[in-house]
Amino acid sequence: MQAPVVHDEKTCQVREILDRVGDKWSLAVVNELGNGTLRFTELKRAIGGVSQRMLTATLRNLERDGLVLRTVHPVIPPRVDYELSDLGRTFLQTAWSLMNWANDHAADIIAARARYDT
Repeated sequence: MQAPVVHDEKTCQVREILDRVGDKWSLAVVNELGNGTLRFTELKRAIGGVSQRMLTATLRNLERDGLVLRTVHPVIPPRVDYELSDLGRTFLQTAWSLMNWANDHAADIIAARARYDT
């Protein structure tokens, strides 16, 4: 398998995208939304340790990037639902592959760190 070819003019864009989708909260949000549509409070409850401010910023960024859809229902109080877009679902499949790899090789990495640190 060869490394992907990244053209120089796109290198910055690719890094920016990978930084965004690879951060801890974005992965957690996308993973949770993989189970279906959730409201903000349901997401916050499902993702331990995320602050309201950080979850809001993460959802806005994922919506801006086209990975998450936000639906506001005109009721009182307002109800807002979040779900993955088609693009978000394609990312989720890729993220699951990476998470599965990390899970499968966690013991190997821990052992390598221990050898390195000694």
